[in-house]
Amino acid sequence: MNRPSKYPNKLQIIEQVLAGMRDGSSAFAACKAAGVPQSTFGRWVDEDAELAEEYARAREDLVERLAEETMAIADEPVGNTDSGATDSGAVAKQRLQVDTRKWMLSKLAPRKYGDRLELAGDPKNPIAVARIERVIVNAKPHPDASDA
Repeated sequence: MNRPSKYPNKLQIIEQVLAGMRDGSSAFAACKAAGVPQSTFGRWVDEDAELAEEYARAREDLVERLAEETMAIADEPVGNTDSGATDSGAVAKQRLQVDTRKWMLSKLAPRKYGDRLELAGDPKNPIAVARIERVIVNAKPHPDASDA
């Protein structure tokens, strides 16, 4: 016997969550605004391949929006104090906003926005990969070992 769904308007909730993500809200915030626990929405995504694709696209849109916000904040002019000097507090706030978004981008899309780590040696002394082998010479049987 099927019990009635707790979310009869599931399709509307899904669309609201995806739209929220496309508009720059995290999945958690979008789920909260739609009135559904993120765990429930995650289960829906896990159970529906088409929804999983839509969720992935919404997440990509969220990442791109964060990147655009980062550039907009960085390009925004910083105000001046009453004496005409650059407002160092505003500069610090702007730097924090940019750094926070950069960190989020590096976690949400590490291949695109993460730090690139290259393993390379000095051109005169390149990194060499060597094979290490363990060779046992004159192996003696263990005293507790018996041939019986």
